[in-house]
Amino acid sequence: MRIGTLRYGADPLSAIGWADLYDEIVGSLGEGTFGKVVECVDHARGKSQVALKIIRNVGKYREAARLEINVLKKIRERDKDNKYLCVLMSDWFNFHGHMCIAFELLGKNTFEFLKENNFQPYPLPQIRHMAYQLCHALRFLHDNQLTHTDLKPENILFVNSDFDTVYNETKNCEEKSIRNTNIRVADFGSATFDHEHHTTIVATRHYRPPEVILGEWSYVSVFTYGFLGRGPRDALGKQKYFHKGGLVWDENTSDGRYVQENCKPLRSYMLYDSPDHVQLFDLMRRMLEFDPSKRITFSDALLHPFFSGLSPEERLLCSRVSNRDLSR
Repeated sequence: MRIGTLRYGADPLSAIGWADLYDEIVGSLGEGTFGKVVECVDHARGKSQVALKIIRNVGKYREAARLEINVLKKIRERDKDNKYLCVLMSDWFNFHGHMCIAFELLGKNTFEFLKENNFQPYPLPQIRHMAYQLCHALRFLHDNQLTHTDLKPENILFVNSDFDTVYNETKNCEEKSIRNTNIRVADFGSATFDHEHHTTIVATRHYRPPEVILGEWSYVSVFTYGFLGRGPRDALGKQKYFHKGGLVWDENTSDGRYVQENCKPLRSYMLYDSPDHVQLFDLMRRMLEFDPSKRITFSDALLHPFFSGLSPEERLLCSRVSNRDLSR
């Protein structure tokens, strides 16, 4: 790793002063409370392109970065060929208190691409391929006693987000069509092994599962949740939010009115009755089952009829199964 001539004391979150950190910064890829991610060229390694995650010099973020590095190192050790579709860490270092993590350079995340496409939905065949890969990656993590805890569209990245512009005659508008739907699961900053302490502050609020809110969760429950209306009585009956297995809201509060007006049965969002759509919603319903003992596993999900429409080429990338333990 070449540090170059970075000036000590330079602003760590601006391009000024970081220009020599990985030889050459060519652009910004995003930023958040943790710091920022920049695209760099490493001239010492054949002008390879990397995404460099630069962490703020703040204790809690620095410690979170160390935990993320530990998880990424174990993933890299157990998945040398990247067959399980988790983002690859190529290097890491500490520069004057700023933890820096270098990753393979990927494309846009699935939410960013959707937003830039005016929220035109992905075609169902593309959803099928992305969902299959996601199930494949998460089975690998869960088989190895690791929970991502912050799964959301922003943390699912396309390997390459090049696209074609096509005209949608039905909607009378142009839209972007992604050329390659290969994805990677990213951001393991809050990933948790089964044997580690399970904090109740996990998952971005908009995607937070009920079981996290209720204080007891494991890898089988931390997945993006819809709203199915009822929960298992034995698990939820004594919680203040539930009565006899049903969700209780005060409809006179703003929260209660919002739930009453906006939370609908899952099936009401199905716009088509084609076999593919019926299978997709059946898979989602089984993934969103409140009772963990009845919820579909990712091993079973990969065998669901919804994925029978995949081509041999789409399945080929996800052909191996891991039973190795990352926590050791």
